[in-house]
Amino acid sequence: MSTNNSKKIGVSTATITGMNAMIGAGIFAAPAVMASNVGPAGILAYIFVVISVWFIAQSLARVAKLFPQEGSFYTYTKQWGGHSMGMIANGSYIIGVLTAMGLLTQFAGKFLQYFFPAWSASSLGLIALGIILIINILGVSMSQLGQRILIFLTIFPMLTTIVMCLSKADFSLLTPFAPFGFTNILKATSAVIFGFFGFESAASLFTVVKNPEKNVPKALTYSITLVGILYIVFIGSIIILTPMDIFAGTEPLLTNILKITFPNHPWIISIVTLSIISAILGTIHSIVWGISNLMLSFFKKIRNNYIQNLIEKNIINKKITVLLAGAFIFASYTTIHNINLFFSLTAIFIVFAYVTSMMTLLFIKQEWDNKQNVITMLAIATSMIMLIFATQAIAQELTKFI
Repeated sequence: MSTNNSKKIGVSTATITGMNAMIGAGIFAAPAVMASNVGPAGILAYIFVVISVWFIAQSLARVAKLFPQEGSFYTYTKQWGGHSMGMIANGSYIIGVLTAMGLLTQFAGKFLQYFFPAWSASSLGLIALGIILIINILGVSMSQLGQRILIFLTIFPMLTTIVMCLSKADFSLLTPFAPFGFTNILKATSAVIFGFFGFESAASLFTVVKNPEKNVPKALTYSITLVGILYIVFIGSIIILTPMDIFAGTEPLLTNILKITFPNHPWIISIVTLSIISAILGTIHSIVWGISNLMLSFFKKIRNNYIQNLIEKNIINKKITVLLAGAFIFASYTTIHNINLFFSLTAIFIVFAYVTSMMTLLFIKQEWDNKQNVITMLAIATSMIMLIFATQAIAQELTKFI
């Protein structure tokens, strides 16, 4: 027993694992929304989401402990909703993640345009997506070293931007604190939680952590808190650097903001931009690799003889699911052009999968007896708040076409 235990990881390693799962390139899409739609009060949106994500993570960790089988959202939701509900939850998660990749592909094209100004951002994004799909079809996954490089490339531009912004901080920009009203704080939670997606994989660490019942909740608390602080400082530093009229006068891209405020440091901006591009492309590659596996698992669970026959004949395989994932990302990339719509759609589909999974705990008597369902109820309540405002944002966008 001691030998097996020696192979397991401790709290510090589990915390780093959780941070790696959460910190993604999506954070680079959030500053513009915070500054142009919420103002300095966007910091409160981050605090709300950090608390909500902690509730959700604790709840999903308990579900993962009770049902450690393969299938995640399908397995969790099936416990109370049966096969069909499990498939809906799993499908919802897949759709949400692939929609998010459409946004990141758009941002990849925009950041690439910094180095290739003669090309359109749309063309550059499509080229990047095509290369990533080819790499995945060839079966090239990202190594552990690659994952560590990816997290460095994500954190580096954040820390560099923080230092640069703080060097020219103007705290008078913190007023007015909520120029767009406090309701917009809750509306912004869809954009904020976009940067935390991935924590759900860190909630399933019970099989690899020493003394998991004690250490997994600790690791989740530490990782969510540290990532939350990093995000708040990052967003806050941009807010105290950038007057609102800059966001109104240029495309709200981090590179453009830095070019305007630091015109004499083009080499630093180039390094930051290159690092952001690498982080975005690495994130898309990792997600396509992982989600194509999840899609294959999804097809295997479909109770249809024709589909199962295609799987047995290897007609539906990993390469096909990579192409399907790419087709969905392409559709998202080409049809959605409103960043708030991206955030809202992603939040609805992914948070829905969270909620249906957590609901399993409400049907377990022991969870009520040990009062753990208090956290579950708070997790569901805060999730529903985000879902309501995300749905409202989509409804407002749809009314523009009526």
